[in-house]
Amino acid sequence: MMTLFILITGCSAHQSETEKTLKEALDGKFYMGTALNAFQINGQDEKTIELVKEHFNSIVAENCMKSGQIQPEQGVFKFDLPDRFVEFGEKNNMHIVGHTLIWHSQAPRWFFTDENGNDVSREVLIERMREHISTVVGRYKGRVHGWDVLNEAIVEDGSYRKSKFYEIIGEEYVDLAFQFAAEADPDAELYYNDYGMANPGRRKGVIEMVKNLQSKGIKIDGIGMQGHLNLESLNMEEFEKSIVAFAELGLPVMITEFDLTILPFPTRETTADVGLRAEYEARMNPYADGFTQEILDEWNEACTDIFRLFLKHQDKINRVTAWGVTDNHSWKNNWPIRGRTDYPLLFDRDYQPKPVVQTIIEEASK
Repeated sequence: MMTLFILITGCSAHQSETEKTLKEALDGKFYMGTALNAFQINGQDEKTIELVKEHFNSIVAENCMKSGQIQPEQGVFKFDLPDRFVEFGEKNNMHIVGHTLIWHSQAPRWFFTDENGNDVSREVLIERMREHISTVVGRYKGRVHGWDVLNEAIVEDGSYRKSKFYEIIGEEYVDLAFQFAAEADPDAELYYNDYGMANPGRRKGVIEMVKNLQSKGIKIDGIGMQGHLNLESLNMEEFEKSIVAFAELGLPVMITEFDLTILPFPTRETTADVGLRAEYEARMNPYADGFTQEILDEWNEACTDIFRLFLKHQDKINRVTAWGVTDNHSWKNNWPIRGRTDYPLLFDRDYQPKPVVQTIIEEASK
């Protein structure tokens, strides 16, 4: 009979004075970051906040700074949560990242349409971009250290995603997004962020886009490689090629949105497209009641190899950010199939570090 483990055991979440935390072990190598959700920003999830303060020195807003959240209606900005997020980072002396200014997904519908529901003109959309970026970035000028200016603009074959931004404005919307952000806060770092960055086609497209920005003298300060990884399709060789290729552009690389799922994927091609949805099937939720020791060992081994790769390229990488703190809050539990149970993060549902956390600390301390 297969043995199931509901809890992942590891070292205590609260280290003794002689033991190092993740951020201590990685100090001088790269920031160790995590995403914060609304409950954590509002102080309703005290246990997770304790872990954040102990192990992480960089934070990113998981949802509250996305355009649909921060400006749901034209001219109506909701800054309560973003303000608290920034204040938390400042209070705890953290590297603060804003996410994300321009993204085709989770953008408010009004952004692209007029009062009759028709697409706005190129000039109107450019002005709406300018207003949104200048208002959001300007509010936190000198306080947010870096911004994911543009998110997921390139598709698998290396071409531009045919988003509303692209359809209405054309390729120039990329230039404009970075220009508007630089005008709003000249000292903030400006990043491009995308998933599936181990894909050779997307890698090539991103490199071409960044070179185009650089040739025009447009400010871009880093490339974010979303680390939404899956045990089934993990390709370390291609992932490493992308780290090296992006660094050769003269820009630091960031591993953003890191999680490692143990669940099977419902389609042949893995993706991080939040719009993807699939029907629930029991076979797609094999660890609803716990997981086997075998899969736990496989996950820890793969995660160890991934962080060894990050440490190998610590001269190129300046931040690794987990997309959440504990398994119970991960978006992977409900994507792309609602009701699934996943275990993709560094800390388990009981707020305990998985064995790989201590391994990372040991590897970083060598």
